[in-house]
Amino acid sequence: MFVQFLAATGVLAVLTLVPGPDMAVVTKRAIASGWRDGLRTVGGIAAGLLIWGTLTVVGLAAVLAASATAYTVVKFLGAAYLGFLGAQALWQSRRGRVVTAAGNVPSSAGNPWRTGLVSNVFNPKIAVFYTGLLPTLAPSGFSPHLGMTLLVLIHAALTLIWLGSYVMLLAKARSFFEKPAVRRALDRITGVVLIGFGIKVATSQP
Repeated sequence: MFVQFLAATGVLAVLTLVPGPDMAVVTKRAIASGWRDGLRTVGGIAAGLLIWGTLTVVGLAAVLAASATAYTVVKFLGAAYLGFLGAQALWQSRRGRVVTAAGNVPSSAGNPWRTGLVSNVFNPKIAVFYTGLLPTLAPSGFSPHLGMTLLVLIHAALTLIWLGSYVMLLAKARSFFEKPAVRRALDRITGVVLIGFGIKVATSQP
């Protein structure tokens, strides 16, 4: 059973490290508003994973993954939100920003925790991932519900550790990211990446 847990954790760790919309959202927020808002965004993303995990355990995520209509609604909402964040970053790069005395940039994007939560909850690929993969990774020594619950908690913890470390790494290079030319370039890159992920989500299939 321990070996099964270790193998499942390894698979979840690899999937956590793969760059995706969550990392793009965290990058945008951390660079725009500082490491504190970056960590709050990570917290929102982890909360989104717990919501998806709960839905998976009770069986509702499987309904979404199997329903073409429900999947389409969620994916277009998620794509629109990522597109909005991307357009916002591009607009910020065009009009410039005002840096506070603390070295951060006043954010107009709203609550960072909510930003992370919404971007994650409106990603239907997580429903497909949880309903399709978690049952195959759940250790045989536990009931299916308990096994999947433990794996969801592990995935959320790995996400907090990885993205939290990533935010702090960005904070270490704060003086570099505060340069106006660098900020504009990063805003443009992040904006294009977010829009790209939005298009990818919009065109994805269950």
